Order: sequence, then C-alpha cells, then structure tokens
Amino acid sequence: MGDFTLELNDDQKSVRDWIHGFAADVMRPAAAEWDEREETPWPIIQEAAKIGLYSLDFYAQQFFDPTGLGIPMTMEELFWGDAGIALSIVGTGLAAVGVLANGTEEQIGTWVPQMYGDADDVKVAAFCSSEPDAGSDVAAMRTRAVYDEAKDEWVINGTKTWATNGGIAGVHVVVAVVDPDLGSRGHASFIVPPGTPGLSQGQKFKKHGIRASHTAEVVLDNVRVPGHCLLGGKDKLDERLARARERVAAAAAGQADSAERIKNAAMATFEASRPAVGAMAVGTARAAYEYALEYAVDRRQFGRPIIDNQGVAFQLADMRTQIDAARLLVWRASWMATAGRPFTAAEGSMSKLFASETAKKVTAQAIQILGGNGYTREYPVERMHRDSAIYTIFEGTSEIQRLVIARALSGLPIR
Repeated sequence: MGDFTLELNDDQKSVRDWIHGFAADVMRPAAAEWDEREETPWPIIQEAAKIGLYSLDFYAQQFFDPTGLGIPMTMEELFWGDAGIALSIVGTGLAAVGVLANGTEEQIGTWVPQMYGDADDVKVAAFCSSEPDAGSDVAAMRTRAVYDEAKDEWVINGTKTWATNGGIAGVHVVVAVVDPDLGSRGHASFIVPPGTPGLSQGQKFKKHGIRASHTAEVVLDNVRVPGHCLLGGKDKLDERLARARERVAAAAAGQADSAERIKNAAMATFEASRPAVGAMAVGTARAAYEYALEYAVDRRQFGRPIIDNQGVAFQLADMRTQIDAARLLVWRASWMATAGRPFTAAEGSMSKLFASETAKKVTAQAIQILGGNGYTREYPVERMHRDSAIYTIFEGTSEIQRLVIARALSGLPIR
C-alpha cells in the first residue's frame, strides 16, 4: 500500500483519459435522448462492453488499485459524461460487490460473470435491499427467507423497491430476513438465478432524474432457490447467527459487547462504499461547472462576456473550490478504505455528504449562470441538476450521513 498522493500515475492517467473519451464521444451525445425515453440504454452498455469498459475484469482492476483511486476516478469520469447512462453502466456492480463480499469462491466464479454477459449478449444484475417500509431503517425489513430442509431450498417472499435494474436483470441478489428476532443481524443474501418462477417486476418508477437508469420494485412470491444460492453457505450463516444470538444475550445482560457496538461495526462496512457515490456526485458537479464556465466566457451582455461581472465570476470561483474540496474528501476516504485505515470520524460519510450537497448546489448555480437557457432542456445543466438530487438520497440520505458522523465524533447513540 503506497502513501497517500494527489497525483495520478501514468497508468491511471491513461485509463482516465480512455474513460473520458468514451464519456465525451459516446455517452454525452446520447444523454438527452435516453433521459427523454426513460429506458435502459442497451446500445450504450453494449458499446461499453465492446471496449471492455463494461466488464468484471475492468472493475476488478480499478477496485484493487493499490492507491485506492481507481474506482473514484472511474466514477467521476463516467458521471461527468451523464449520470443516468453511467448508473446503467455501473449499476450491475452493486450486485457483483454483494457476491464478492459475501459469496464463496464457487459462487463468485459461477454468478458474477453471468451478471455482465459479453459484448454479444449483454446482461445486467440487480441488488435488492430496500423495501417500501425499510430504507434507512434496515431493521424494519420484512422480506423473509425460510429454509425448506427436505428439499434444500430457500423460500423467499416479500417486495423490494428502488432496485436498480430490478426486474430486467438476469441475476438478482436479494437481502432477506432469516431470523426476525435478531433484527438487522438476522439478514442473509441470496442469488435468484435467471428465470426463477415467482420473481417479477412491480412498479417501474418514473423519476425526477437519472431517468436512463431503470429503477423498479421486485416482487418475490414463493420464490424457491437452491441451498447453494445462499451467499456464503448454510454453515457460515448458522455460525454467524449463533454469534449474533450470543451478543444479543450479552447485551441484554449488560455486558460490554453491546448491540450498539455490533451496529457500529456493521455501519463501518457501509462507510467504505460511500466515497464511490461521492465521486459520482463530483463528476456531475464538474460537468455542470465546466459548461457554465464555457458559457460565461462566450455569452456576451452589455458588450462584454458575463464572466466579467463579479456576480458571475465569484459564483464560478466558489463552484470550482467546492468541487475540488469534495474530490479531496473522496480521495482521502478511498485511500483510507484501501489502506485499511479506520474511519474514526466517519470519513466515508463525510465525503459522500459534502460531495452530494456540492453537486446539488453547483448544478443549481450553473442554471442560474445560464439564466433562462439553463432552465430549458436545450441545455444540459437542467438535466444535471435533476440528476444531482439523487446523491443526497441513495446510499444513505444526507441526514443519515450527518447522524453517522455525529455518532462517530461523540461516541454516543445520537438519534
């Protein structure tokens, strides 16, 4: 593991420029069309697959970048191109990470390649966790998985919501309750293979932004999956549940290993993924800033470029400063996660919070600089502003990020 650095090496710069070229030449020209169509941009995903940008190998290389900057660099460039199309390209990664983090070697080798398919037969995957009554409150999850020992099958019933690629995916990764008495510690993840009876798409959401990314409910009605589709296997699950029961009993008896400490340990896992969302927000914010800067230089009013007015110039100065600050927080957190440094001050949440709020603010300022033009769909900043709203919501709302940070700073179970 190398020291923290603010300078990309030559290989990273080459990859960055390659992704940027795809974002500029393929994604951006198609962005408005797919936003209006509100459909998955299969041709764009296929183009990404043809050059190796949509593939397990590429994302694995970026994930294992020893500097920690591979993933945030990739996310920033793709989301600079267009947030909706980018989310369609990277959304499968949510399910892949779920298998990579919890699955056995055999499960990883069997299912992750199927999630992507190949350039001639592109596939997508879906990670299904949120529910109508269980978003930030994961302990309220109701989807149940019951083991049928006679058939060595798990029977899953419930409804998932806000699932990227939900219903159109080949492989679905579903989080379900296996022991209701343990709350969030009684959950497990399951592979639902392509064509499994009982899984269907529910409502497809018509969204404010990121409209080129498919988001829908997933309904599971007596879905039966083989025992080998439990991620990690039955023995590992039984051991984990036994430990959780011991800890809950210890907490009830007032011993040191309390339920709150267990919850904090689980939260630390989520912390490591949040810088990637921050990098997405940085990409969208940068795109809006760059467009507004070019517009302010070219647009003339009262015989001079509008950037000659301090009211415009100072806004652009603030926008660039906030974007750079957000990127620094994202890079720090990404490096810390790769280096195994503990997020003692919730640095992962800090990066996601600041970057997502920056994206909303910067894209709104870009509309203001363009004036009436910025409010129309003839110019892209309107779409970027709609897209930016999601960053303060998914992967934990800004309010949840502040709660996590406050708890980390104080050591208290702040509500």
